[in-house]
Amino acid sequence: MTKRLVSAAGAVIFGAGLLVAVDRSMAVADPGAGQAVPGIGPCATDAEPQHESLIPKTLEVPVVYPVVTVDPGPPVENPTRVRMELPSNPCANPCPDLTDQPAAPPDLAQQLGLPKLILRPQPFNFAFPNPNPQPLAPGPDRVTPPVEAAPQVPARPAPQVSDVTEVAKLTGANSVNRTDKRWRVQGTDLGIMWQSAPDEIAIAFGDTVGREFHPPGGMGEDWRSNLLAFSKNRDLGRGVIFDRMVTDDRCHASELLSSRKMDNIEITTIPTSGFAIGDRQYLSYMSIRTWNSVPGTWYTNYGGIAYSDDHGEHWTKDSYAKWQNIFGLSNFQVAAMVPQGDWVYMFGIPNSRLGGVGLARVPKDQVLNPTAYQYWNNGAWLPEVNGFVTATPIVDGPAGELSVRYDESRKVWQMSYLDTAKAALVVRESDSPQGVWSDSAVTVSALRYPELYGGFIHPWSTGNDMYFTMSTWSDYNVYLMHATLN
Repeated sequence: MTKRLVSAAGAVIFGAGLLVAVDRSMAVADPGAGQAVPGIGPCATDAEPQHESLIPKTLEVPVVYPVVTVDPGPPVENPTRVRMELPSNPCANPCPDLTDQPAAPPDLAQQLGLPKLILRPQPFNFAFPNPNPQPLAPGPDRVTPPVEAAPQVPARPAPQVSDVTEVAKLTGANSVNRTDKRWRVQGTDLGIMWQSAPDEIAIAFGDTVGREFHPPGGMGEDWRSNLLAFSKNRDLGRGVIFDRMVTDDRCHASELLSSRKMDNIEITTIPTSGFAIGDRQYLSYMSIRTWNSVPGTWYTNYGGIAYSDDHGEHWTKDSYAKWQNIFGLSNFQVAAMVPQGDWVYMFGIPNSRLGGVGLARVPKDQVLNPTAYQYWNNGAWLPEVNGFVTATPIVDGPAGELSVRYDESRKVWQMSYLDTAKAALVVRESDSPQGVWSDSAVTVSALRYPELYGGFIHPWSTGNDMYFTMSTWSDYNVYLMHATLN
């Protein structure tokens, strides 16, 4: 986690050269509304959530040293799950013995009003291959999809964005979900959403910390690479209200996809999109090898797909549904997967936030068979050739934190992502997945929220109302935003 502070901090602030004063006002749900409904907050006794200053209170600096080791192989997944019932009163802390620990007394730097400095040793691993790799089960039968024409359609006009507001803080202290008290989630990011059931939304989060959380970034203890929450609330004007999270102990959200947590081998595994087909949930993710020293960049091992057959409680990383990162240039390392009709479309970018968007598709019953995918290339769907794939960009870079959905009500595709050249979250629209996509329109700028990233669209956005999640590095938590698209 420490190295991520150096590498990812302000893909917008430093990458685009923006460090500006901003309007810190925010819209907060009425604390008195719906107090009898579990999961709704904030409580009247909670402080109004405030964005963190760009001048951090704590600076954590990694002290990197080399280590020669052996790749230990895939970590063992944590199978423990504990279903917990929230108190009917959302203001009641279900686990005060675990979450209400006394704060440490201020040190000398804090007494003087200076940032607290933490030096943290961190190994950078040079690993020999595992001498005893786990044997793989037989893979799916190889198939050879045909070459099929796929012309583009004329571009739509760029969306007209107006009335962008911050609806609610979704995670962390003083959030509408009080995740610090209920699930020991003090800091987290992303907030990737998909419809997990007809009346339910799943929300996946990235690197998460609990104890001793101190932004900027995910600094602290009780590190989990990813989490999952569920919500049935359709009144998005109050925020996305969590009914539950996947937990492995009292008031403790569980990591879904384990990671080695070894820098330069596999530092973490982060979700990039999710979708459901029947009773099976799918999660695309990236296995991150290391966070680079260049802001907003990282190096992946591969992009992969995991699945769950018990509604998100336990997940299996498929051994074959992977797109290896060859020479650090391969596409589909960060994927946004969308089922539509008989297909699942996979929009993908290389690791980091600098590449363009490629497109692939696969029949719904072949999601875990990488040979069944077709890749859009200059007006045609092409199969892989000896494991090598080529995809013509449908949207030029730079693009990061990709989110794509099909708006059934308008019969229009929407794409949201972080454009580091514009230093903003942007949205595009198209009448077909391969485009031509419209010009991008800014939804939220770094002029208003420095160090912003994310931009994941809520599946229940309707008509002109687009709801999306946004993270900021200085806060390292997730916010629900609303924009009007005309």
